[in-house]
Amino acid sequence: MIQETHELRVGTRGKGLYEITGQVVSWLRNFPVAKGLLTVFVRHTSASLVIQENADPDVVEDLKTFFNNIAPDNPSLYRHTIEGPDDMPAHIRAALTATQLSIPIHERHIALGSWQGIYLFEHRSVPHTRWVVLHLIGE
Repeated sequence: MIQETHELRVGTRGKGLYEITGQVVSWLRNFPVAKGLLTVFVRHTSASLVIQENADPDVVEDLKTFFNNIAPDNPSLYRHTIEGPDDMPAHIRAALTATQLSIPIHERHIALGSWQGIYLFEHRSVPHTRWVVLHLIGE
């Protein structure tokens, strides 16, 4: 049994989806795991993780539009505004998505579908540095 952890640093340019699949796969190549489980966890309350289509960029744009519509940056809608007009909507968007993903490792490969990618979903308007923890367990 092998168990490993790693922390990815992801720089963002503001709201949007940032694909991190390549960084994750690159790290996984260091370990001879034929079967196991990868946990991906974001250490923030105003960013999240999603597995989403990575073939058509319109999917990412439509997701950004959808989440901006259901949690708009409008301070008149929220009590928590001390950290800026985009902070509470960012918390709502993060609550509606995930802070952790579990992805099987199958036959030495991450078990994503043909069009799936792992994304950090930045919900704040300004650039941030986000930390994503990877935890691998397997054999």
